[in-house]
Amino acid sequence: MRAALDLLPRSCLDRALPRGRGFLFCAGAWLSLVLPLLLAGCGRSVSRADLTFANGGEAETLDPALMTAQLDMRLAYALFEGLTTFNAAGEPRPGVAERWDISPDGLTYTFHLRPNALWTNGERVTAPDFVGSWRRMLTPATAARNSYQLYYLKNGQRFNDPAAGLTDFSQVGVHALDDSTLQVELEHPTPFFLDLCCTSALLPVPLATVQHYGDTWTTPAHIVTNGAFILNEWRLNDRLRLRRNPGYWNHAAVRLETVDALPISQANVALNFFAGGTCDLLMDKGLVPVTLVGDLKRKPYFHAAPFLGSFFLRFNCSRPPFNDARVRQAFSLVVDKGLLVEKITRAGEIPAASFVPPGTGGYQPPEPGLGRDPARARRLLAEAGFPGGRGFPPFAFLYNNGEQNQYIGVELKSMFERELGVSMGLRPQENKVYLNTMSSLDYDVARSSWIGDYNDPNTFLDMWVTGGGNNRCGWSNAEYDGLIADAAREPDHARRFDIFRRAETLLVREAAPICPLYFYVGIQLYDGARIGGVQSNVLDEHPIREMFRKAAR
Repeated sequence: MRAALDLLPRSCLDRALPRGRGFLFCAGAWLSLVLPLLLAGCGRSVSRADLTFANGGEAETLDPALMTAQLDMRLAYALFEGLTTFNAAGEPRPGVAERWDISPDGLTYTFHLRPNALWTNGERVTAPDFVGSWRRMLTPATAARNSYQLYYLKNGQRFNDPAAGLTDFSQVGVHALDDSTLQVELEHPTPFFLDLCCTSALLPVPLATVQHYGDTWTTPAHIVTNGAFILNEWRLNDRLRLRRNPGYWNHAAVRLETVDALPISQANVALNFFAGGTCDLLMDKGLVPVTLVGDLKRKPYFHAAPFLGSFFLRFNCSRPPFNDARVRQAFSLVVDKGLLVEKITRAGEIPAASFVPPGTGGYQPPEPGLGRDPARARRLLAEAGFPGGRGFPPFAFLYNNGEQNQYIGVELKSMFERELGVSMGLRPQENKVYLNTMSSLDYDVARSSWIGDYNDPNTFLDMWVTGGGNNRCGWSNAEYDGLIADAAREPDHARRFDIFRRAETLLVREAAPICPLYFYVGIQLYDGARIGGVQSNVLDEHPIREMFRKAAR
């Protein structure tokens, strides 16, 4: 697809798009030939949803307990609703819980559930549903990578850790006082707990359905949900269709009857679907062709704003040669981050000297990071036993399919080979396979990204503790683990941030299991005269239930 687009004349860039979008790739004839083939190959229906968006790839799972990817969570927040829920501004608002009380010491939350919050099978969503769902999330056999987000519960971590010996879930700080009342006890005051209650890890699931159908409970034939939409259809490599849930407690405020999520991961394909009117909205940051960002930024349908997201490299610390911190530091020291954002991403991204975006919850990261110092990098690599790169084994850069990721891989390959004398291959994979490969630590260096779940540095730093479900580096550091635990217990705001700064110094400068590259800019493409309810925010959360199609003028 990219090769075909590269042949299109540059002079066509500023001609009018169908439906007034003002941007055409001179591809009308090309699209008329290629799109029918694409759609026929997918077995796509000709019916048109009220809103169609490109979701950046095929969903790995619709099970809230098992998901880690933003594209999966985007669908989960349409299908399920937690105690609280994000609004269009990325702020927590009442969800299944219509109100709550917080004890003066900040340790006990009492949630009062709506009497009209229903599952799609007609049953009421109850406090025991949350207790059972959170128990499932913390049960070691579930292998939920985000289980640590429930460690804020009293004894949550002890229950999740088999070595701790706690098997009695009644000792964990979540209790159903009755069907309508859920009481939560925390280990320590957690100012972002209401934000956490919005996230996928704390969503309720239909326990009887999960038990009855096992791994197939999320198929359209079996799934039971409680959110603003129901899963109407899921056709792999084609589309996932959502339909408005008439039993949702706030269904009158949901203004879209049907929504299609297209599993498109290639930027040029996504943009052509948008150009041809097949797609109304692109809201995945990787779906804008990097070569066209400069032109697109001038268009009225291009919307961009910074948010709490980091693009970074993971090093596999569990096997040679990247089990040596000197090697990891050497590779970090030769990356020209400024070149990556100026030459490739080009949407205003900021080179990252830290992992936590500056200003997150008022936090300022330690300065400076490793920076760029090729001479020091070569010295470190020599100390590690690879002078001039001699004897360094061939290795590969793992990334999920996408034009931007490929371009970044090519640039990194050039930097590493030129500055360190090593040989790096490129290893692209489809998104599901890529996630599994990274989780199983079957890689050398991998591209990664992390989007904050809430506006606090903890959402970036607590994932790197030993054995953390999203660690995926095989990195373990006792001092780091202790610092994160200390920060959780520290009530003083300034001292807590000092602890985080020491932890982040370990993470990005001393042990360096990761190399931050840049901070994201959120990009959405949509016609604001036609689509409403999309609002830039620091969490890059865009709830589908908030969106609507504007009346034609």
